[in-house]
Amino acid sequence: MSKIEFMDIRSVDLNLLVLFDAMARLHSVNRASEALGLSQSATSGALARLRETFGDPLFVRTGSRMLPTPRAQQLAPVVHRVVQAIQSEILQPPTFEPARAERSFTILTPDIGEVAFLPGVLRHLRQHAPGIRLHALSRSRAEAADALEKGDAELAVGFFPDLQKAGYYQQALFMSGYTCITAADNDTIGPAPTLRQYLAAHHVVVRPDGREHLLDRFLEDKGWHRHITLELSHFMSLLALLPGSDLVATVPRDIATVVARHLPLREVALPFRPPQLRIQQYWHRRMQNDPANRWLRGLFYDVNRREAGARLA
Repeated sequence: MSKIEFMDIRSVDLNLLVLFDAMARLHSVNRASEALGLSQSATSGALARLRETFGDPLFVRTGSRMLPTPRAQQLAPVVHRVVQAIQSEILQPPTFEPARAERSFTILTPDIGEVAFLPGVLRHLRQHAPGIRLHALSRSRAEAADALEKGDAELAVGFFPDLQKAGYYQQALFMSGYTCITAADNDTIGPAPTLRQYLAAHHVVVRPDGREHLLDRFLEDKGWHRHITLELSHFMSLLALLPGSDLVATVPRDIATVVARHLPLREVALPFRPPQLRIQQYWHRRMQNDPANRWLRGLFYDVNRREAGARLA
């Protein structure tokens, strides 16, 4: 039995297939060269390479036209499909149409982010991109980097200082500060305590995913130690724990705004100037030019960007 030899695809110049397709449609070297923007001599040279590649004359002059051989007739529809696929599916720049898209995006953000960032985004999606679904997850800083790198999440929104490194893009949304809150009927601490009184109060501390917050590091650097009665993983647990207690919580201002919508609160003046939180969104460099990711981060930026000093609406 004779051995069947196959053409090595590495030996095929795809530009030659474009010429083949033009010749199969136009039956003329002159017209093919005009359609492809080539000189007649370049077209003739490419046609010679085509014949050598396929081991067949392919197009033979018959009167005023270059008509296909049986081999060329056999190849013509296949080559046309290949050329069309390359032009329409490979060489076309990628696009994303949110109004028609049906897909899900995973957003990394703590529970404060779910409350602060998602409502406005969801209102926009209902109106302009009803087929888009969001999946919000809370992850530790190390896990957030891994999820973005692997493509398990498209965007991280919030305070993620560990993502401020090579391989990740970032975009600032707003600056936020801290405030101290307590139940309105808590009379164990005054409206403007001294540093000693503040540190001695019964503090409830929220550390999402067990991670240290910016305020923790600030106080530690100062050598100041609060009397911590309770440590939590979720800011929204404050809704159940502050009422009727003597607890105080030093939280980002957005949390104070959200909790105050549900509980009668009192703000306690901090006896020091707290650090500022830079709230940003982050994405991995692999997603920088992805049109769907560009649209997503543009949406989060437009909806959640704030001027300096502005509070959560």
